[in-house]
Amino acid sequence: MIPRSAVSGIRWPAVPNHAAARLLAVYHQLEWSEWLSPAELERLQLSALGRLLQHATRTVPHYRERPEYAEVAASPLTPDSWRRLPVLTRAELQDAGSSLRSESVPTDHLPLNETVTSGSTGRPVRAVTTAVTHLFWMALTLREQLWHGRDLTATLAAIRTPPPGGIPAGGARLAGWGAAVDLVYETGPCALFSVQQDVGRQAEWLAAVDPEYLLSLPSNLVALARHFGGTGARLSKLRQVCSYGEALGPHVRDTCRDAFGVELVDMYSSQEVGYLALQCPATEQYHVQSEAVRVDVLDDDGDPCRPGDIGRVVVTPLHNLAMPLVRYDLGDYAEVGATCGCGRGLPVLTRIVGRQRNMLTLPTGEQVWPLFGARAWAHIDAVRQLQVVQHDLDHLEARVVGPRPLTPDEEAELTAVLHQRLSYPFRLSFTYLDRIDREKGLKFEDFVSLV
Repeated sequence: MIPRSAVSGIRWPAVPNHAAARLLAVYHQLEWSEWLSPAELERLQLSALGRLLQHATRTVPHYRERPEYAEVAASPLTPDSWRRLPVLTRAELQDAGSSLRSESVPTDHLPLNETVTSGSTGRPVRAVTTAVTHLFWMALTLREQLWHGRDLTATLAAIRTPPPGGIPAGGARLAGWGAAVDLVYETGPCALFSVQQDVGRQAEWLAAVDPEYLLSLPSNLVALARHFGGTGARLSKLRQVCSYGEALGPHVRDTCRDAFGVELVDMYSSQEVGYLALQCPATEQYHVQSEAVRVDVLDDDGDPCRPGDIGRVVVTPLHNLAMPLVRYDLGDYAEVGATCGCGRGLPVLTRIVGRQRNMLTLPTGEQVWPLFGARAWAHIDAVRQLQVVQHDLDHLEARVVGPRPLTPDEEAELTAVLHQRLSYPFRLSFTYLDRIDREKGLKFEDFVSLV
């Protein structure tokens, strides 16, 4: 693929402008580093983390005032010394306020930008990013697009959370796919629509746009897939579905494949940190973006999880010198994967399983991740949307959206399905609703624990 050329009369070999050349320089290093061995990647990452920690202990009050950070920063960083550092919780991040901000940000990292997270954990926080973290975000965006071999000249449709200025009711059309791609390559148009619109309206809009690529939240993609599946309509040009912003349930890929006839590509990110892991171009696993972020998946004792184990996700952006987040607990859980067969040395996550607040608590006190994919109850046509709420240790509420209430036999059938999937005979009550609103950050949770 030939980049844009900034020199008149020269198309190939392209001569990109300064900003594009800088982005391509970082991206081409990513093309090299993804094939390094896991040991070499960790060596480079620990070196970067050591420099970050030294900067933090010199210029950030939160770290400067705690001797445990200075002690580790005084020597070359090792995996063992890294694990001795405290985990930064979301509550601590809130309480720390400006004490987590550097008093001396290098000028070549400016300008700064402040973002407020969606608060999907119930704890909104403010984070500061820099021009450098934005550069890495663009480079990883470019990697994600090129990994999956997309035709950048095609039409992308994005049904997403509206930006601060909103999206017009009839949708919007942009000339390109976004700054990270448009800066380097000629791209096709991007059509935007708000995820807050009714699914039927979204489907009508999508049919009119008829895109080659579709991007949206997983729960919204499932609703669209069911709508298209119910009407028998197809998107004739669609080549791929892309998802972001929510943990991908076990049924989403199959539901989209059945309805749209294409594969789904997912990405894992957070507003505070940016990209954490991107789906491998050869498998459905995720590769941690080690050139930009350290991701530790820890068990209940704070030790690294082994392949096949599920633990809490603790992250450290490598290059944010304005607001270093050292071993920050996102509140997510993920399953660690083994070495990927694609040959890349980047660490592997098999799946991202969501938020701690959405763990199911059994009467024994044990917490498990609730799996009740739509395929288990999709044959009950009176259930269009299902949300399960745990009110106490033995009581679940099934909130059902559909054309009519379930019959007694259907309630019994859904109860049996949930008992089987959740591995316990909870007392189940049913509530029938016209709609289930999304959380504040426009993220839909199909399981909510109030325990």
